[in-house]
Amino acid sequence: MSTQDNQGIPLAHAPDGVSYKLLELPPELVALLESDTPPVLTLKPSSTAALLKTADKTYSLRQKNTSNALILLSPSGQACPATESDLANAAEGLKAIATVHDTVELVAETENARAPATTTRGKWHEKFGRSR
Repeated sequence: MSTQDNQGIPLAHAPDGVSYKLLELPPELVALLESDTPPVLTLKPSSTAALLKTADKTYSLRQKNTSNALILLSPSGQACPATESDLANAAEGLKAIATVHDTVELVAETENARAPATTTRGKWHEKFGRSR
């Protein structure tokens, strides 16, 4: 029988109460933001969606739900123990601080384009609802 001295990485569930959204940026916008002269971004409302604008391009913000939740982790433990006894008892680990179930996607739009109207029925209803 083998034994294991490795106790693994301690993981604690410690939500921090902050609401997180994951923002998916198109590659061309990432390149602009990482350039030497990043553009000024502005958010504007529209009748159907929020719009993110650069000097020459407009993006519609769309929320996308995901079936696979993303768990945000943060390091835990004492980074700088105060005493020698704290150093012996310090256990580095991870805290699960939030779970994200949806992302915000940026979709390039023309100036006069409108985002599609949202419906209360999801894809399940489109596929299976007609037969019920």
